[in-house]
Amino acid sequence: MLQYLIILLDETSTSFCHYENANQERKLMPLDVLKEGVRFGMMENLMIQFVYPDYELPQAYQEVVESIDHSKIKPYGQEDADVLIVNGFQKVKADVPVVLRITKQELFVHQEEIAVMLGDVPRLNVVLTDVEAFAEADFETYKKVLAGLSSEVEKLYVDGKSPQLNLLTDRMMLSQMNNCGAGDTSITLAPNGKFYVCPAFYYENEADSIGDLEHGLGIKNKQLYKLEYAPICRHCDAWQCKRCVWLNCKTTLEVNTPSHEQCVVAHLERNASRELLRSIRQHGTFLPEREEIKEIDYLDPFDKRDTWQ
Repeated sequence: MLQYLIILLDETSTSFCHYENANQERKLMPLDVLKEGVRFGMMENLMIQFVYPDYELPQAYQEVVESIDHSKIKPYGQEDADVLIVNGFQKVKADVPVVLRITKQELFVHQEEIAVMLGDVPRLNVVLTDVEAFAEADFETYKKVLAGLSSEVEKLYVDGKSPQLNLLTDRMMLSQMNNCGAGDTSITLAPNGKFYVCPAFYYENEADSIGDLEHGLGIKNKQLYKLEYAPICRHCDAWQCKRCVWLNCKTTLEVNTPSHEQCVVAHLERNASRELLRSIRQHGTFLPEREEIKEIDYLDPFDKRDTWQ
């Protein structure tokens, strides 16, 4: 069931996930389209997430935005944001959650600086923009980086703080899948007035729409965006994985089937979360309502397909 409507306010609206937005020419969503988009969200009882460009909107646009409950996703450096986006590594401090979009190499090189940032923001989401490029050697390095970050997270918890790092702390808090939900619980409205599964599909191919404000939604094979129709993911307990359907399409040509790279990265995070949870509990009671994360002997659920029921 739909819960969220993502509205891209401009052709240059910041990317907040794996995809890139190379557009540099500013082009605001027409004001009448924005008003109709807000009306659609209101009629469907959806939570609206506005994605901003790197400049201040005209007053008329601000008034429409403020006419409905919403959250603001903005590039780092802007004010009045609910989430701030950082493209490429840089040290940041903020009083709202931060999304850090970096490559795997940037993560490997700046691990220690990222660990310091955990004390400077209420929540840090690290988004790796080149997951599909992971090689076997990268998996080993990623495992070591996660172990290093885990040590820093553990120290912060021992000091009475509550750091949040999506790569490590999300899985500890979850009791079921918490995926992106694109095409299932969320859709995107682009500046052209058309709907898309998520911003990535719009920026990659504008013709790949799933409806418009005039005629409504028309998602083909919409069941494929649901967890129960994902042959691998429905057997998986790497609940923190975003299960990016755009990456799925890009790497396997199937919206409901992730790549080997996406699965292994998610399971390395899952296993690191398991060890982190056990380490924190050695210092005292922690998340007593959560069961211990089970030990597993695989990194790609597809390798255990013979055990699926």
